[in-house]
Amino acid sequence: MLLPAAKVPMASIADLKDIPPPPPVSYMPQTAGWWVLGGLILLGLLVFALLKWRKWMRNRYRREAQAELAAIEDALVDPARRADAMASIPALVKRTVLAWAPRQPVAPMSGDAWLRYLDGTYAQGGFVQGPGRTLDRLAYGDGAIGNDELASLMALLHRWIDHHVRA
Repeated sequence: MLLPAAKVPMASIADLKDIPPPPPVSYMPQTAGWWVLGGLILLGLLVFALLKWRKWMRNRYRREAQAELAAIEDALVDPARRADAMASIPALVKRTVLAWAPRQPVAPMSGDAWLRYLDGTYAQGGFVQGPGRTLDRLAYGDGAIGNDELASLMALLHRWIDHHVRA
């Protein structure tokens, strides 16, 4: 004889339970390789910043020379200060060179030797033959040069300050 089947209750949607969410995933690297790579990147950035800072500090004299040259250009406009400003141009060039060059051989230079030395520090030249030739007249002569010559000299000096190399 067959036994009657047990009555199985009907499944209801109300009996369903939520599936628990998975635990949060950590964003921290799980392997040592990522830590090494992160350290190398950080070290590379630090070295890059240090090299840029050293270059910036090494070129401080260039920034100061450019600022002084700009002040001289402002003074050249004023007729009362023009003569003093023109006389200070050769001194600025000498001080700029002495910021990085050995004092003994460079300080006593003058005339053509000085202009040849300046040409040796600047690939485009312009001191022995060109507007830089007027530096000699400004330092030791009457200092009277035309506005065109002065503009050419100032342009040359701006380029020279930014792009000269140590001889």
